[in-house]
Amino acid sequence: MRKIKEKFVVDRSGKRVSVLLETEDYESILRDLEELEEIKAYDRAKNAPDKVVSFEKAISEIERERTKRRETRGKHAHSGN
Repeated sequence: MRKIKEKFVVDRSGKRVSVLLETEDYESILRDLEELEEIKAYDRAKNAPDKVVSFEKAISEIERERTKRRETRGKHAHSGN
């Protein structure tokens, strides 16, 4: 695991209010989160009642969710949120 170099933005009282990350660190964190979300989705599906879903449909749903997350992140990045 790589060491993340974060910097904190503090308010006048010294309370941490934001974090600044290198772009490479931020993108690495996003990739890790996507992978964790996929693992959680797999675990949910594995533990679900015996509902059979084709491999193609499962991949399609995963890709649709991944695209939706990326679009949402893109909107936040451009809006400053």
